[in-house]
Formats: sequence, structure tokens, C-alpha cells
Amino acid sequence: MTPLFPWVFTAMHDIKAIRDDREAFVASLQRRGIADAESAATDILDRDHGLRALQTRLQQAQARRNEASKLIGQAKAKKDETQAQALMAEVAGLKDEIQKGEEEERTLKAELDGFVATLPNIPVAEVPDGTDESGNVEVLARAWGSRPAMNAAAEHFDLGEALGMMDFERAAKVSGARFVYLKGALARLERALGAFMLDTHTGLFGYTEMVPPLMVRDDAAFGTGQLPKFEEDLFQTATAGNRMWLIPTAEVSLTNYVREEILDESQLPLRMTAWTPCFRAEAGAAGKDTRGMIRQHQFSKVELVSIATPEQSNDEHERMTDCAQEILKRLNLHHRVMTLCAGDMGFTARKTYDIEVWLPGQGRFREISSCSNCGDFQARRMNARYRPKDSKATRFVHTLNGSGLAVGRTLIAVLENYQEPDGAIAVPDALKPYMGGMSRIEKP
Repeated sequence: MTPLFPWVFTAMHDIKAIRDDREAFVASLQRRGIADAESAATDILDRDHGLRALQTRLQQAQARRNEASKLIGQAKAKKDETQAQALMAEVAGLKDEIQKGEEEERTLKAELDGFVATLPNIPVAEVPDGTDESGNVEVLARAWGSRPAMNAAAEHFDLGEALGMMDFERAAKVSGARFVYLKGALARLERALGAFMLDTHTGLFGYTEMVPPLMVRDDAAFGTGQLPKFEEDLFQTATAGNRMWLIPTAEVSLTNYVREEILDESQLPLRMTAWTPCFRAEAGAAGKDTRGMIRQHQFSKVELVSIATPEQSNDEHERMTDCAQEILKRLNLHHRVMTLCAGDMGFTARKTYDIEVWLPGQGRFREISSCSNCGDFQARRMNARYRPKDSKATRFVHTLNGSGLAVGRTLIAVLENYQEPDGAIAVPDALKPYMGGMSRIEKP
């Protein structure tokens, strides 16, 4: 039998922890909105019991085979050919039994891992209960700024089209819906934003700038949780049967940088950042944000990724969120931070902060960054480990990721918050060095 996911290395959840506290696992899955959590836990433990029983039988058969092999030599030394032949027949039978058992073991292991691979990460205790965004809780201490005073604020697409620098119609002719051409000063503004974000994260916060691959293989997409559950949200390409996936976020390439490796504890935390195009099919977004740049098939984003020890990961999560917020503070953009409830978190997260920026044109906050601590969930899928100081044993690393920020959505926020009555856009002070000293974006 071909394994469902042949690149799976180990179960995505700690099976021993499920055995030790089944009810806690069920309760956690229920918090994540898994309606059949009870049957899922039963299925996992039944498969695990069958697998371990088979492994015990194989160990016993191998032990008997080793013992019988030794006895053959003793029988031959005594010239007891009858006993020797009987033992040789037994060894041959045990060899066949072990080979068949090992094939069955691989099948059972693949089926167990394949089933567990479809289940989301477990939320930590402080994550609020809830089924959707209505259950998210604002982190009041992280709120920053105030809403700008303006009358009849326009939305970004009206501003961009009036400037003659944002063209959705021509993009639709070339690529279809959810694409855009940016021209002139708006194209430069996007470039300025990306460069400003990278310079801040590398120069101020110590992230290492990376230029990662934009296409990845199945095992990389599996490692960060896009496969198998979210295949329909990805774009894929194939050349001579070699399927590749366009990255939906640089998280995929950056986090997989440590896949199948054992790091030294002294290397952690490892912090990486990249400014890349991102590609998303938006399969579940029919009818949502159909106008403008909020939800595009292609967009750019500056990504932050940290690889940490379990003891570092909580502090690293707070730090990463601080780093993302600092971009908005330097742009003087009013924003708030929400702790996502268990039912609204992404598949791989155990805790997530969403940063939401105020958009005057829409008259509401919109997400501009998600910063997530994934614990060891992705590391188990990637087999990424580290060796603690003074220890021969290894442990799984913890992985974290966040937008620092989504460049297109930050451009939207700048347009709507810095719009002027005549339709021009004032350039934030932090961006003027990147815009050649330009202080206003005006229609040519």
C-alpha cells in the first residue's frame, strides 16, 4: 500500500501525550471546532494500539530468530542435523514473518500519520474560547494611536484609480480578477514600503535577510501545514511531471530552512526575514473583497520567522509582535492587536496575535499581520530538532512566523490614512528617504 503522505516523518501530535491524557486532547480539538473529536481520539488510539502490538510481535519474532540462529551453530557442532534443519526452517519462516510484518508496520504507521496530519495544532490554555472572529479578544495594552480626523474618506481603490496609478481593468485582461497593475509613484511606494520594512527588521531587530525559493516541493508545503488540508488554496506548476507549489507566504521557504536538521542550542533563536511575492488561490473567498487590493491572488509581504527552543518561544512570540507593530508605529498608523480565539486560529498555530490597522475609507480595522507561535507542530512535520547544551538527546524546535508586514495592505493603509482633500497622498516621514524625498503623491 502506498502511504497517503509519503513525506511524513513523524506524527504531528505527541501520541504519548494523547495516550496519557485523552480527555485533554479531545477537549483541545473541540475548542478548535472539531465536531468529531471523540471519534478522532478513539481512531488515533486504536491505530496506535494496533501498531504497537504489531511492533511487539516483530520484536519477539526477531529475538526468537536471533536465538534460533545461534542454536543452529550449536546443533551443527553436536552433529545434530535433524535439530539443525528444524531450526533453519524455523529461521526461514521467521524471516518471512518479519518481512511481512515490517510491510504491515509501514502501512499502519503511514495510515496513522496520515490521519493525524489532518488535525490542527492544540491551542495553549490562555487562548480564548470561540468559534470565529467574534470570539477574538483585544489586547488593550498593545493598542496604539488614534483615528485620523477626516471627512468622507475614500477607499484605496478609488484613490489609486483617480491618481491613474492603480489599474485593475488592464490586470483583469491579462490575468483575471484579483490582480492589479501599480504604476509610477504607487509602484515606488510599494517598493519603498518593502525596503523600509526589511531595513527595520534587519537593522533594528537583528533578523537575517533571506532571498528564499518561491516554489517548493510537496514535503516543504506539508512541513508548514499547507498540505494536505489546504491544497485548494495553493497554485501549483508542473514541468515533466515535477509538481511544485508557489509559496502562499515566505513562511514556507523560511521555516523549512531547518527541515531534517539538528541545530545546536547556541544557534537559537534563529531569526529570518524575507520580502517576497506570495500567491494564493483564495478558494474560499468568493464574494469577499472583490474590489481593490485587500484580497489578491498575487501580493508581496515581508515575512518574519523564528526558530527557537521551547523555553524561548513565548518570549519570541511577544518580541515578533513588537517588531511588526513597530513598522506601523513608525508609519504613524493607528492599529490594535487581537488574540485570536481557538476557533479562528490558523491550522498550525497554538497562539496567534492579529494586528489590525485602521482604514478610514472602510471605516473599520483590517488585519495587516498575523504573528503565530506554532510550538513543535511544524517541527514534527519537518523533523527539525536541536540538541540542548550538555545533552546527547535531541528535542523538537519551536517555530514562529508573522507578517512584518503585508506590503500591499500597508500601502492600502497609507493611501487611506494619508489621503488629502484634493486626492493626493502625503508620504509618511519614514518613507521619504525611500521615495527620493517626495512628500506628496499627486496625479501627473
